[in-house]
Amino acid sequence: MRTWTMMGRALCAALGAACVAAIPQTTEACGGTACDGGIPNSMPVNQDGENVLFVLNQNEVEVHIQISIDPDTNAQKFAWLIPIQEVPEFEVGSQPLFDALLQSSVPVYQLNQSFEQCGENGISGGLTTNASGTGQNDSAGGTGTDGGEPAPEDPVLLKTVAGAFEIVVLEGANIDPIKTWLLDNDFQWIEGSDEVLQQYLDEGQKIVALKLGSGADEGDVHPIVLRYPSNENCFPLRLTRFASVENMDIRVFLLGNARAAPSNYRHVLVNPLKIDWLNLAANYKEVITKAVDELQADGLAFVTEYAGTSAVLQQFSFNVFNPAWNEAAFVGLAPEQVINTLNNQGLTNCYEPGFCFYNHPLVEGILADFLPPPDGVAPEEFYGNLAAYVDQIDVMLWGDGSGFSTALNDRIIAPGVHAQDLIDTYEYLTRMYTVISPNEMIADPIFHINPDLGDVDSFRPATEYNLCDGNSVVTLPDAREIFVPNGAPWPDFIGEMWWAEEIQQVALKGKPMHLVNNTAAINKKIEEWNLAHGWPRFPDDAPTTSVSDTDTDTDSEGPDSATSGGQDDASGCGCRSEEQPGAAGLLALAGLGLLAGRRRRR
Repeated sequence: MRTWTMMGRALCAALGAACVAAIPQTTEACGGTACDGGIPNSMPVNQDGENVLFVLNQNEVEVHIQISIDPDTNAQKFAWLIPIQEVPEFEVGSQPLFDALLQSSVPVYQLNQSFEQCGENGISGGLTTNASGTGQNDSAGGTGTDGGEPAPEDPVLLKTVAGAFEIVVLEGANIDPIKTWLLDNDFQWIEGSDEVLQQYLDEGQKIVALKLGSGADEGDVHPIVLRYPSNENCFPLRLTRFASVENMDIRVFLLGNARAAPSNYRHVLVNPLKIDWLNLAANYKEVITKAVDELQADGLAFVTEYAGTSAVLQQFSFNVFNPAWNEAAFVGLAPEQVINTLNNQGLTNCYEPGFCFYNHPLVEGILADFLPPPDGVAPEEFYGNLAAYVDQIDVMLWGDGSGFSTALNDRIIAPGVHAQDLIDTYEYLTRMYTVISPNEMIADPIFHINPDLGDVDSFRPATEYNLCDGNSVVTLPDAREIFVPNGAPWPDFIGEMWWAEEIQQVALKGKPMHLVNNTAAINKKIEEWNLAHGWPRFPDDAPTTSVSDTDTDTDSEGPDSATSGGQDDASGCGCRSEEQPGAAGLLALAGLGLLAGRRRRR
């Protein structure tokens, strides 16, 4: 029994991963691997989609891919294919790094409360001050010719192993020999993918295929790191559609020295009027889905959920790496002392009677490989009291502990050291999000750094000012005021149809170019709505409605910015060398107990 709930569905996972036996599944109430957490509270994460981290280095691509396998399926039926320009290096990635990325950068929607001073006439003064928010080459096959001749019978360029995964890199002019080789060697094939994979081969790509090694199961699954020479940070999304679902979540994290943006996809600023500020932003995914589907975005667009200092990762990185971890301590160690040593290093908390908690998701899998519980004994009972089962320990399997030591280093310690080094080295983190369906996966998104873009705060606080007559006014983080009638839900502005406030194209430098800017129309609709409901009370004295871009200072400026090639190339890059909504927030209520009798939102 594995205590680590594997996220979501059987990978169709990041970087164009395609899989077999994939079933959607939602992580419940933060009980699995991670919660998309915010301050001061968090909502559970929905990780049915793909999470990818790009490390933005010049002339090199380093991509970390979070792999998830549904525990209710046969892990040996897992399959993953990636088109790629160069033969990469492969490493084990860090699951705690992804946990830290998800938790540190999730958008948080907060609603603070303030109350009008009610005197004999029922009103007193104006609005209160708003809260501010801020391997080994086994066989080298030659490439096929352009004249339609058959590809080599053996298309293998490289065979290697990374952690729990067996990996092969193949090339050829025709997909058929590659497909045949994979099927003959017990790799799963993604039905219907032949044509798209042939397109990647025609573009000069190679095919990376992964499967779990013999004896591995879902408890051994870990992220994978690929590193290869390139200046193009590309996500081969075209292949993902064969194992995707409707309205699939995709999160892309980028570590670098400045903010990143999509090159051939649009960038969207959401219309804040569409967010249900009164109900925990519970409609967040719906809003993003419709905003990226607006005309000019056309389903090929991202929103930026966070852009700023990577220091936010530090408070969530306590399980990424611990200097107390030491694989050498297990060489020559008596097996009954293993749990005490893991406890001392902070990798486990296992004690009598029958309690065992694993502080890294791979610890239990490694224990099961080298120190398995006896038949009929639950893992928590066994690991919580090894001394009671000393006569039943498989000492031959444990040996001198060197196998355990090597696995601990390869799968936990070395990936943790690298993950912590990334956190310490790269000063800027960008988190982008989109919702996309298989029919929209026609282009491979590419990402670049633009040093002229501003920060994007993940904390989005609004304030509800409760009037004496039962109505209220919500001040959004950009200072726009929205009147809310007594007891009513968040307003549905009649005739207000814009899900996106801005749709932009972001160049390599300079401010974004505006393809669509609905700000003036949105402001006019707000003014009409408020005046129709008698707000402000004294219109002649009311301040002019103003807007400041909550997404970024620079994003909402300058239609004179240069473009970067647009979105017309539907084929995308092919990786050439040349959250419940995952981002739902929280409702923080204050008011000295005055909310106890307040109306319930419908």
